[in-house]
Amino acid sequence: MRDLVVTQNITLDGVIDASEGWFTVGDDAVDQSDVLAELMKHTARCDAVLYGRVTFEQFRSYWPAQTNDRTGITAELNRMTKYAVSRTMGDPGWVNSVVLRDLDAVAALKELPGRDIVTTGSIQLVHQLIAAGLVDEYRLFVYPVVLGGGARLFEEGSKVPPLRQVEAKTFRSGVVLLRYRTD
Repeated sequence: MRDLVVTQNITLDGVIDASEGWFTVGDDAVDQSDVLAELMKHTARCDAVLYGRVTFEQFRSYWPAQTNDRTGITAELNRMTKYAVSRTMGDPGWVNSVVLRDLDAVAALKELPGRDIVTTGSIQLVHQLIAAGLVDEYRLFVYPVVLGGGARLFEEGSKVPPLRQVEAKTFRSGVVLLRYRTD
């Protein structure tokens, strides 16, 4: 059975909405090479990514067009299988991509052989995955920023099973990785 891992960049006050521009990876102004190295280590442990339709379309319009990507993210995304959960999408239009229609298909995907399935962004989908009890691990890259408002990882009233911390790691930039398992 494969693990479904939620990886999010998150502020100290629990906001994951990046529209305010509070987080960047690969920004030359701040040395985040250790954060990027950690992300690539996690990427090596997965063979699939899972997105909601909106995030999938945003990534599809951005990543395949990157020709000078020094992070290695473009190559990794092109290599691995990408799943888009959508009731309306037809042809996903991105190499190695598959459309899943519902959470039952996600649950079935977890039963197949393979490595981790990682989802990032896709907050509406993540909220559904949490509610359905499909999340096995949370990998939270906590940025030393407080926004006061915005989309949050855990909605009020979320039913999250007890979490067991498996890692806490601090990076040069002040970002902290917190990893929690639901088992």
